[in-house]
Amino acid sequence: MKVLFAAAEAHPFIKTGGLADVIGALPKALKAAGVDVRVILPKYKGIAEKYSSQMEHVAVLEVPIGWRNQYCGIERIVFEGVPVYFIDNEYYFGRDGIYGYMDDGERFAFYNRAVLECLPAINFQPDVLHCHDWHAAVIPLLLQAHYRHNPFYSEMRTVFTIHNLLYQGVFPYSVLGELLGLGDSYFPGVEYYGNVNYMKGGIVYSDHVTTVSPTYADEIRTPYYGYGLDGLLTSRSDALSGIVNGIDTKSYNPASDPSIFTRYRSNLVKKAENKLGLQQELGLPVAPYIPMVAMVTRLVDSKGLDLLTRVLDELLYYDDIQFVLLGTGDEVYERWFREAQWRYPTKLSSQILFNDALSRKIYAASDLFLMPSKFEPCGISQLLALRYGSIPVVRETGGLNDTVHAYNEETGEGNGFTFKDYNAHDMMHTLRRAVSFYHKPEHWKKVAKNAFTGDYSWNVSAQQYIDIYNKISDKVTE
Repeated sequence: MKVLFAAAEAHPFIKTGGLADVIGALPKALKAAGVDVRVILPKYKGIAEKYSSQMEHVAVLEVPIGWRNQYCGIERIVFEGVPVYFIDNEYYFGRDGIYGYMDDGERFAFYNRAVLECLPAINFQPDVLHCHDWHAAVIPLLLQAHYRHNPFYSEMRTVFTIHNLLYQGVFPYSVLGELLGLGDSYFPGVEYYGNVNYMKGGIVYSDHVTTVSPTYADEIRTPYYGYGLDGLLTSRSDALSGIVNGIDTKSYNPASDPSIFTRYRSNLVKKAENKLGLQQELGLPVAPYIPMVAMVTRLVDSKGLDLLTRVLDELLYYDDIQFVLLGTGDEVYERWFREAQWRYPTKLSSQILFNDALSRKIYAASDLFLMPSKFEPCGISQLLALRYGSIPVVRETGGLNDTVHAYNEETGEGNGFTFKDYNAHDMMHTLRRAVSFYHKPEHWKKVAKNAFTGDYSWNVSAQQYIDIYNKISDKVTE
């Protein structure tokens, strides 16, 4: 089985969010299961020199974009056993950042077309093109429209994975002909209120659609979570699967992580030493028996921050806890948490920055990890928290619902604490309930053991993807 991953970002080369973690880890799990898997990315200016200096030049070709051809270089590096290719074009990708440019529709139209054009040049004929999010979503459409007649491409099949339906890649109607080189007969497959919707194209033209948790696969078929595509997704229910993300358990391992203060396996005493180290580093009172609640998050509405800002003053005023927040995002939230730290300097540390090493220290140090998300397709942070024995307090949505199970004091089952309604006081009540169990060692040891012993690797999920690859490839010979 030969599979090519097409995505806009991948750890450790370039990252803005969870998509990069998936593309960095899942191919390694597939390779370990016997799949010949490769990855193809844009070659961004922001890729670190230590990686770009290792790239070998593979080929140069021209890529058709509408009525013109554009230069395309192909570079290659083998990282941890997985070949990774880079699409090189300074005009499109030699810029700061990844997204947010006025010509993003053109930049990623070029990338999608380049992925297909470069396959003969890199001498790789995949059985499956696995395309991720809107940035790679028109590959299945372009394959059908421009390449299916060519014997080299005729038996390739496509999987499209939705990581976050909120971001769909919607561009003006003119993109259809001027950039994708398509006539009006293809417009219904991408039409979205008179515009061209890249993600819709991926859903319509791929052989199978996946998303990153079973609950999210159900949620996006409802108007509230579907963002205008719920009807289309419902029509494709037979070809829609939800597969929970894993994490790189080798990199995220408290027994060997060089970033944390004290390494440990499932020893809560050793874990507590990390709390003392972080309290000292952040200038909080060094107090081992005060429960530490943490968030490592983007500071945006969808992460439930409006719930937290409504009740955090009450929690910090009345409750004997410490709260540590790490993240960047909307200015209004950045300012709010800075001001809150000024009000509660001995109880709150607001770290308004991005720092991977600090995030690992927080996972290792914290007792409870809060994720009150409005929606969460899968979520990586709760899996990392569980791996480090920080007990999640989450809202029952998306992948949070699939990976965090409410602790039952009668049976001793469950690895976290959950609430259902998007309500600030429900969240506060659940957090206070979690804190009450922290002070009951006989229960806390049970919930911590459940967290530590969970399997958060990609092994099970990788096999589910392989099953889908085999299923759609079998159709070729039917």
